[in-house]
Amino acid sequence: MLLEVLDEALLHSVREALSEDIGGGDITAALIPADEQASATVVCREPAVLCGMAWFNAVFAELDTDIIVTWAVKEADAIHPGQTLCTLSGPAAPILTGERTALNFLQTLSGTATRARRYADAVKGLPVRILDTRKTIPGLRQAQKYAVRTGGCHNHRMGLYDGILIKENHIASAGSIHAAVESAKQANPDIPVEVEVENEDQVNEALQAGVDILLLDNFTPAALAGVVKTVNRRAKLEASGGITLDNIREFAATGVDFISIGDLTKDLQAIDLSMRFSS
Repeated sequence: MLLEVLDEALLHSVREALSEDIGGGDITAALIPADEQASATVVCREPAVLCGMAWFNAVFAELDTDIIVTWAVKEADAIHPGQTLCTLSGPAAPILTGERTALNFLQTLSGTATRARRYADAVKGLPVRILDTRKTIPGLRQAQKYAVRTGGCHNHRMGLYDGILIKENHIASAGSIHAAVESAKQANPDIPVEVEVENEDQVNEALQAGVDILLLDNFTPAALAGVVKTVNRRAKLEASGGITLDNIREFAATGVDFISIGDLTKDLQAIDLSMRFSS
């Protein structure tokens, strides 16, 4: 993903988030004198991987350029309970206004990165890539996929526009795997074609059609190992379905090239962070 695309998505997300929170104005922060200055710290309350500093910074930059954020940690750092992540200083009212929005981004993206790190660690030493999916929070696709990379995993296609993945309903609509693959290659000859298969007959049909990647859905580790031998590097292999942190290493050891995990971005647990104002 190009940096300018991420930057554009970041700014859009921040402005949208501020707009839905502030609306016509922060009527509580309006009670604070305009010249009142404040300092605050953001503290971590649980082990995590830090992600989302740029979104956090952008929130306060949008509200008041006089707010200074000073970080004590770096993006992708492992952080621990009681650790101070950053300090803020500047006009009190806009710091109060931006507090929740900024923390929402930091907590959400750190949660995604932390989960990604756990999956990456679970297959450490094995030649497999853990991929995310399109099961992301609406409006935060670019941000969550960035967090996945921050945690040490990898991105699948960003959306429907940059990758071909032919699934069961596409096959039914096209008439057959062969027909769907042929149409895909004619329409987009420079884009690899991936087909989701559910049994060995479909594996063979997809190989005969010249598919580039096979998505093996809900195969057992034993069945995956068999497909790895059958395919013999004629196509890349991606496993998905029923794979968790508890069993992912067993699936990874079968020799597949990729494992896609919707859990990276879908079953999100935000990291517990808090902002404390100095008295």
